[in-house]
Amino acid sequence: MTRIIAGRARGARLEVPSAGTRPTSDRVRESLFGALESADAIDGARVLDLYAGSGALGLESLSRGAAAVDLVERGRPAAAIVRRNAAAVAKASGLTTARVHESAVRSFLQRASGPFDLVFSDPPYDLDDEAMTADLIALAPLLSEDAVVIVERARRSTPPDFAAAALESIRDRNYGDTTLWWAAPAVAREAQPDAESQSR
Repeated sequence: MTRIIAGRARGARLEVPSAGTRPTSDRVRESLFGALESADAIDGARVLDLYAGSGALGLESLSRGAAAVDLVERGRPAAAIVRRNAAAVAKASGLTTARVHESAVRSFLQRASGPFDLVFSDPPYDLDDEAMTADLIALAPLLSEDAVVIVERARRSTPPDFAAAALESIRDRNYGDTTLWWAAPAVAREAQPDAESQSR
């Protein structure tokens, strides 16, 4: 069991799937969302949570002011838990229930319509680099010009190939065995040369 950390649904309990997912720890979520709020990347954002697991990242965004959240989870038992968690957040906050998609990530991306402003991708650690790159390439056309993409993987993993998807790495942060990589559309980064220094 975990909880929403802050916002209108603060304290709402979230179920965690018993197997097949790897929930982001509360410490990592707290650090991540502090940085996102400092960058003004949440309020009013359209959020996409890929490999949603419990849905904690997307639902935390909703609690903190995101305009809309789409949560994508292929596993049927996990998707059912995401739906229950979304309902719990809606009840605790009075917010509209997030949209839950029981689907493989690639299939969802191929039929989805954007733009998305904030994207979380927390794939299974055994997802290979080729599949990770294919996800990013499929995601790229769905991003807004100033979107932020967060990829969570094992610290020992190869860094995501953002360049293949015309994305540019902004920063990376290590939390024990976990690393968070941040990226943004390269065109927007070229148009705002000072953005990286401001984000650090």
